[in-house]
Amino acid sequence: MVRLSAAAVLLAALCRGPLAAAQSAPPSAHLLGAEVPAGIAPRYLLMSPQGRAVSQEDFRGRFQLVTFGFVSCPDVCPTTLLEFRHVLALLGERAARLQAIFITVDPERDTPAVLREYTAAFDSRILGLSGSAELVRRAADSFRVQYEQVREPGAAPGQYTMNHTAGMYLLDGRGQFLTKFAYAMPAAEIAARIGAAMTAAGIP
Repeated sequence: MVRLSAAAVLLAALCRGPLAAAQSAPPSAHLLGAEVPAGIAPRYLLMSPQGRAVSQEDFRGRFQLVTFGFVSCPDVCPTTLLEFRHVLALLGERAARLQAIFITVDPERDTPAVLREYTAAFDSRILGLSGSAELVRRAADSFRVQYEQVREPGAAPGQYTMNHTAGMYLLDGRGQFLTKFAYAMPAAEIAARIGAAMTAAGIP
């Protein structure tokens, strides 16, 4: 079973990444009161833990809350997935209209089986997605997410961590980007903004 133990502060720093630059927001994002990173057009075609191909089109009619990370992440990723769990709880029945998605930036180690165990340790409703290195890179680029391997000199091939962009990305029922929530934003605020966006979209 995945252990959610606390990590050293120095290691946690390796899991942080630069936030994308903010530009003018579309009307739906202004509703959420957030600045929007430029050039985000979310697209992904990845693999579910059950071995099924999954894209943003599979969740038409539902909002999507997407984050990128990796299973060995010492601090930022487990904190974000705990926030996922709290957001889903705060949304109550509306959580059925939101798909929480964790996309790995470490497909070399994060197999579908590993992702299934990892996300289930937080909430069974969180969907972990992986794929080939090329498909993961394409997905990350469409969200303007940056990531790279960080390896100590002389380390063995499998001994590395990942530096990556943190935060959550909200997509509407058409798979269109609405806004980005910064890392460590309170779950109550995230849930309230998602609720407001759902209300504006006519979702009861």
